[in-house]
Amino acid sequence: MDKRPIVEAMQRFYKKQNTSLHVPGHKHGALSELPRAFKDVMKFDYTELEGLDDYHHPEGVIEEAQKLLAIAYEATHSYFLVNGTTVGNLAMVYATCREGDRVLVQRNAHKSIFHALELVGADPVFLTPEWDEKTHTSTHVSLATVAAAIEHYPQAQAIILTHPTYYGVTNSVMGEVISLAHSHGIPVLVDEAHGAHFIATADFPMSALEMGADVVVQSAHKTLPAMTMGSYLHIQSNRVSYDKVNRYLRMLQSSSPSYLILASLDDARHYIETYAHEDYQLFSTTRKLFVDSLKTIHSLEVVEVDDPIKLILRVHQYTGYRLQKQLELQGIYVELADPEQVLLILPLLKARHQFPFAEIRMKIKTAVEKCAKQQRDKVDIDYSHDLYALSTLAVSYKELQETENEWILYTKATGRVCAGMVIPYPPGIPLFVRGERITTSKLEMLADYLASGAIIQGEHDLSRKQLLVLKEAKV
Repeated sequence: MDKRPIVEAMQRFYKKQNTSLHVPGHKHGALSELPRAFKDVMKFDYTELEGLDDYHHPEGVIEEAQKLLAIAYEATHSYFLVNGTTVGNLAMVYATCREGDRVLVQRNAHKSIFHALELVGADPVFLTPEWDEKTHTSTHVSLATVAAAIEHYPQAQAIILTHPTYYGVTNSVMGEVISLAHSHGIPVLVDEAHGAHFIATADFPMSALEMGADVVVQSAHKTLPAMTMGSYLHIQSNRVSYDKVNRYLRMLQSSSPSYLILASLDDARHYIETYAHEDYQLFSTTRKLFVDSLKTIHSLEVVEVDDPIKLILRVHQYTGYRLQKQLELQGIYVELADPEQVLLILPLLKARHQFPFAEIRMKIKTAVEKCAKQQRDKVDIDYSHDLYALSTLAVSYKELQETENEWILYTKATGRVCAGMVIPYPPGIPLFVRGERITTSKLEMLADYLASGAIIQGEHDLSRKQLLVLKEAKV
């Protein structure tokens, strides 16, 4: 459908050149002292005014735009999210779980999932993902692991999965996993932050929504042309209450939504809905030429994954951080670096678009050559730290809140209960989760991350080699 209801309503409002005696205080940018380009955008920074609808009780253009979104993704209900996929993850967990409920959750989930579980007070069972030798990353949870989890915890109220991974790896048995969970009456909640573009063409992997997941949250801003913090949430099942999801979204999201984000979400939906066969042909041909040209660069390893938009680059004996630094000196900024590689997110081009791939290839070649002239910095990391398919917290979230904490040297933390998240970022997947018991193998992995120059988020003081743990009762 060639309609963008929110965009069109904002254009109509702008043409009226109304006088602002309402919020926001910059008065259509007139009082702002930002550069001109910023001020031009602020002319469209509206609030909930006549003709622009009410975000939390939509009855006009926002309602119409969200219905178009649901049609595009073949969902029962769909929402525009202005607080990112994080708020969608929070809402779907709140809508399905209560304090003390058993919840099956993929161990390499995003930190927002763990935050949601803690806020609800659920009792998580962590499912260890499979290791992928091709991408050197943790990927999906196997069907056997899910079956074992359901057998051990048949009372589970939900299973929370990630699809695809940050690195663009999909789960070939995702449909079977969803069917297995449903056969036991367990709703499937999916963080599909990196899969909003999957519906563009059958040449992309299938969305978890297409495979029957009950609730799916997608970051439109990651792979579609939406503004940062713009995401979608889709429901297509009576296993999860639409009214509950709606209520928690009203509670958790800003009461002053950004209409710029809403407009970009409306536009992104239109973009993917009108993505044509000739658009994909152009994207596919251009991508192949670019990838083939990268493969001719000496010392550069190019790794292709399930999602054609994602591309991994490595230089032998050098960390991804070193390569990232050299790329940035050439003006090339990648999505992330880890101890092994860097990750590129390519643009989902339409036939009318141009992108400077030849220039990018030249700059990547220069970065690789400069990288190879420096001292090698690769650190071998043992990623086999999760040995058990299923694991639980050592203490409940309630006990975590009621017990005092203390700082100790991480070299002396084996066997203690972690009181703070430790998260290599990006991609934001916790190495230590609050309430887990600290193992020697995970501490060794932490030391490897630090030696490789990784950025570590969370509640820690690693500059002094200290971790936050629960204080133990003195005997």
